[in-house]
Amino acid sequence: MKMIKPKKPIESLILNVRGQKVILDTDLAELYGVTTKVFNQAMKRNADRFPEDFMFQLEAQEFALLRSQIVTSNVGRGGRRYAPYAFTEHGAIMAATVLNSPEAVAMSVFVVRAFMQMRERLIANAAILKRLAEIDKTLLEHDSALNTIWTKLQPLLAPPPDPPRPEIGFHIKEDAMPYRTSRKCMRPY
Repeated sequence: MKMIKPKKPIESLILNVRGQKVILDTDLAELYGVTTKVFNQAMKRNADRFPEDFMFQLEAQEFALLRSQIVTSNVGRGGRRYAPYAFTEHGAIMAATVLNSPEAVAMSVFVVRAFMQMRERLIANAAILKRLAEIDKTLLEHDSALNTIWTKLQPLLAPPPDPPRPEIGFHIKEDAMPYRTSRKCMRPY
């Protein structure tokens, strides 16, 4: 079987819609070498092969959000009149079997590999995020311990107070004598 390379990287065609990784019908039709019209007709003829978890039509709001990203022409100028269909990984594989062309079969291998690579990256990212959370928790524990040590060391690191300054002038230090004596008043009269 001759391997056909896609024109664009398939990973760039995979979008996240409703929490699922999907490829739009226009992109799948281009990958499989047919027009979007022929592609959608084949899907409608075989609608029983495409349950909700394989294929769904985008709502108006979702299509409006994607329209700014994928740059489509205006409706009045020959652009797309209906919201596109989104195909999950299983739906993209089923679409290749429905079309049953050699190009579609060859491209389905690339599509499956692209979804697998994305899944592996997500798993790797999840493992990295989990490890970062563990490191963050450990750092917070160490941070509080270091903060406690710092507050206890702070008084020890402070410079000693200045010694009292000597007084200026001449001072005699002697034991104080009691100058008060008890007097009895005796007046001569």
